[in-house]
Amino acid sequence: MFHLPKLAATALVAATLMVSTASAQTVLRSSDTHPDGYPTVEAVKYFGELLKEKTDGRYSVEVFHSAQLGEEKDTIEQTQFGVIDLNRISIGAFGTQVPEATVTQLPYIFRSADHFHAVLDGPIGEEILAAFDKVDVVALAFYDGGARSFYNSEKPITSPADMAGMKFRVMQSDIFVDMVGALGGNATPMPYGEVYSGIQTGVIDGAENNYPSYDTAGHAEVAKFYSLDEHLMVPEVLVISKIVWDGLTPEDQALFREAAKESVAKQRELWAAKEVESKAAVEALGATINEVDKAPFIEAMKPVYDKYVTDPALKDLVARIQATEG
Repeated sequence: MFHLPKLAATALVAATLMVSTASAQTVLRSSDTHPDGYPTVEAVKYFGELLKEKTDGRYSVEVFHSAQLGEEKDTIEQTQFGVIDLNRISIGAFGTQVPEATVTQLPYIFRSADHFHAVLDGPIGEEILAAFDKVDVVALAFYDGGARSFYNSEKPITSPADMAGMKFRVMQSDIFVDMVGALGGNATPMPYGEVYSGIQTGVIDGAENNYPSYDTAGHAEVAKFYSLDEHLMVPEVLVISKIVWDGLTPEDQALFREAAKESVAKQRELWAAKEVESKAAVEALGATINEVDKAPFIEAMKPVYDKYVTDPALKDLVARIQATEG
């Protein structure tokens, strides 16, 4: 039998221990543009706790909230290059890079939160998650992003005519730009972190988002009119860099997916509570919230669908989403 000299054997054991220690302390960096305590931030923290438990402490997650690692567009690229390990991103921030995901950005594609969940929790949701592989990230799970509505500093919006000539911030997404244009407004793509000052200085008249974002970003302080047209329910998606993913064993990949799926229920619970809390908070600030007849808004979206749903496969996907009960 071959025997290592005692010194060499000791060095080998020490090296093995170093590798074991390093692997036991793999901390994955995750980005989020929202502030600490926001439902998506807390859900990714929870995902990290589940992952740590499932991998016996070999992997954990540190969430860099409040755009500490950059705005969404920048962090997507960093995630694709493996500089950032994990990222919680609105699907809208991917623009039209993933055609199957683009369909979820279509205005009024989802009839309600129940319909949204029924679609994304089923085979269609899995199909859309799998489509992200082509852009060098692996999508693990969908989180709720709530219903998005328009808000501004000038007046209540009750019909598309009220939006004529008004400037609204949108995500850097062609669909969002065309949606605002179809309603008669002027879309201004800009990073989320610049919206408050943009409204305050009059660069834009308003923006569009859900209650929690309207509240936590302070936008209700400078844009008092929130109009419930609920034009979009854009999913949030938790993604991992494909470079990082390919370095995992198949067994660990399964545990990552499992932890991500289990974090969804937690995020939805936090989201539902946050929506109620944020609505009360913006009303306390003096925000005016008005109901909207959605019919003319829905009718105005036909050119948007005609432009973005041309491929037969995407037409079929839209039809299957619309046919899903919920």
